[in-house]
Amino acid sequence: MAELKLMKGNEAIAEAAIRCGCDGYFGYPITPQSEIMETLMARQPWDETGMVVLQAESEVASINMVYGGAACGKRAMTSSSSPGISLMQEGITYIAGSELPCLIVNVVRGGPGLGTIQPAQSDYFQAVKGGGHGEYKLIALAPASVQEMYDFVDLAFELAFKYRNPAMILSDGVIGQMMEKVQIGDYKPRLTDEEVVKRYGSWATTGKPSTRERNIITSLDLDANSQELFNLKLLKKYAEIEKNEIRFEEISCTDAEYLLVAYGSSSRICQKTVDLAREKGIKVGLLRPITLYPYPYGAIQKLVPQLKGILAVEMSAGQMVEDVRLAVNGKVPVLHYGRMGGVIPTPNEVLKVLEDKLIKG
Repeated sequence: MAELKLMKGNEAIAEAAIRCGCDGYFGYPITPQSEIMETLMARQPWDETGMVVLQAESEVASINMVYGGAACGKRAMTSSSSPGISLMQEGITYIAGSELPCLIVNVVRGGPGLGTIQPAQSDYFQAVKGGGHGEYKLIALAPASVQEMYDFVDLAFELAFKYRNPAMILSDGVIGQMMEKVQIGDYKPRLTDEEVVKRYGSWATTGKPSTRERNIITSLDLDANSQELFNLKLLKKYAEIEKNEIRFEEISCTDAEYLLVAYGSSSRICQKTVDLAREKGIKVGLLRPITLYPYPYGAIQKLVPQLKGILAVEMSAGQMVEDVRLAVNGKVPVLHYGRMGGVIPTPNEVLKVLEDKLIKG
């Protein structure tokens, strides 16, 4: 039976992992996401559902433990923040190259380098353009509330297993640390090996029956022609993801003459900016990408004919704005506004930039 709880965003991730049938969490503490592991340790899910919770000796170790768990067909996940996610990049590309499902949570902090423990959105390129080597894509979900932090854990696993592809929840320190009411769902049972095979196919290392050859999980192929065929297979899969899994939210866009595009915590700020602008008679709307990959290019393109300009708002020097410009293709002006280093923009700041730079020009 569903219940209502007051939770931090990080706590919601942990609770959702336990309740969605996650088999194993492997992580390493780093601010501002440490409460995910702390909550899991406090909840002791190994007594409740049999879920494994393990603090690895490093982020490199934790992502390789996820690799092993995913190879067995298990719901395996990790979480970290920006510098820790950078350390995981080799493992992430190996997982993508082995076509394995898993969940990675990045509660982003400011950088580059060790940077700050304050919130940022400067890991967008790393998440959606491929942070490791080779050509691969992560399914990337951007929550804008604590409720979505909870909901997106199960959604990310479902998408990861549907497409045999790693998924990432790209959050930030604002959403991770803030507290809101969360609707907690019922427990989903962890799947047995037989259920994994029945539901998702026989690709995992669940034990060799007499009816098939051994499953070998690897991303290595020394034959160039064979590797190219695999790359083409990945492209076909990504095209299916782009066709079926785009998610976004439109707010006050029906009559909008100006559009704000923002994700995560920045979208919450922009929602207030929309209210302030409309109080002044300025017809502003907000488009919030929920999937950063696949990106909602088409949703932006549909709005372009009615628009006089677009302002992309993000806590970075300007990363997502490049995808907005790709969608618009020069048909209307696209500007960027962002704060960096852990500084959070205010609704009034965004409105002033909109008026001074876009409307007055």
